Amino acid sequence: MTIYEVISEIEKLIDMPQAEDFDNVGLLCGLPERNVSGILVCHDALENVIDEAIQKNCNVVVCFHPIIFSGLKSLTGKNYVERAVLKAIENKVAIYAIHTAFDNDFHGVNAGICNLLGLKNLKILQPKKNNLKQLTVFVPKDYSEKLRESLFSAGAGNIGFYDECSFTIEGKGTFRPTEGSNPFLGQQNIRENSEEDMISVIFESFKQSQIVAAMKSAHPYEEVAYQIYQLENENQSSGLGMYGEFETEMDEKDFLGFVKDQFNLNIIRHSDFTQKKIKRVGVLGGSGASGIKAALSKKCDAYLTGDLKYHDYFLSESKMLLCDIGHYESEQLVSQQLFEILSQKFSTFAILKSSEKTNPVNYFL
Repeated sequence: MTIYEVISEIEKLIDMPQAEDFDNVGLLCGLPERNVSGILVCHDALENVIDEAIQKNCNVVVCFHPIIFSGLKSLTGKNYVERAVLKAIENKVAIYAIHTAFDNDFHGVNAGICNLLGLKNLKILQPKKNNLKQLTVFVPKDYSEKLRESLFSAGAGNIGFYDECSFTIEGKGTFRPTEGSNPFLGQQNIRENSEEDMISVIFESFKQSQIVAAMKSAHPYEEVAYQIYQLENENQSSGLGMYGEFETEMDEKDFLGFVKDQFNLNIIRHSDFTQKKIKRVGVLGGSGASGIKAALSKKCDAYLTGDLKYHDYFLSESKMLLCDIGHYESEQLVSQQLFEILSQKFSTFAILKSSEKTNPVNYFL
């Protein structure tokens, strides 16, 4: 199996286009046509991780954070980024990063945190906006089911935990084939009346090209009548952060102790106690100050994330317990999640999880 084929399979499981625009996800280095000898899963593709991949005969490294993020203008080995990338290239090791595509995935980073805490009734904290569109297409009634099946197969009609969603209106269409046409129905220069269905489906914006191609392939007409609209609906299946609820509420101190044990933490930085019970909890792996207001709006009793700054703690307005458990610590489950996903998908070569430490933060206690 080639690197390209492996990437294609991964991207069937995790939609890479749902990554944030600023991010640098995907294949960072390596030739797609090379055959895969093994995959090493890691958090950060640092030089010691590349050494481990070489030693274990893994020529693909699937990492969470992209080692090449921005500003890389040369490869001379002058810093840790360039040394890692150079070593990967010299030893024919491909690096593939997944980062915010997995952050935004409903079953990704934040679902892992919620599952570890035992939260139920999970929902996206900050749903992605303006990435949904609606396709409306007109088709002869006898071809409606064939067209729907083609659209669904291409990824249209997914709404939350439902798929194959569509709406159909029966009606009559008119058209007149002119000179140069090759009509499916009717004759040139004579107006044709046709019993047609108007089919509407919703889809994520990044699927547009494949959905339009599938529509045209299944449609009998030479010229397909269709419209595509940009929607303002929030996508409840994709976005940053997540929130859920405990079956039984707990005191704030008991909650902090529980989190500390579940994540194997040395310390938790937190805001002043609110004297409220903890029932609903919001989470956002990594640097999550941007989700504080969203967590407040969802009436969360506590919010877990990393990299909070001094002034961020004031944003809770004494209504919610803010908890900084650390950037790496909040993402520590990712390698295991990716390892399990890839292990279930690929069986013809080794899938290994890196043993190398990449968390740069240490504590003196």
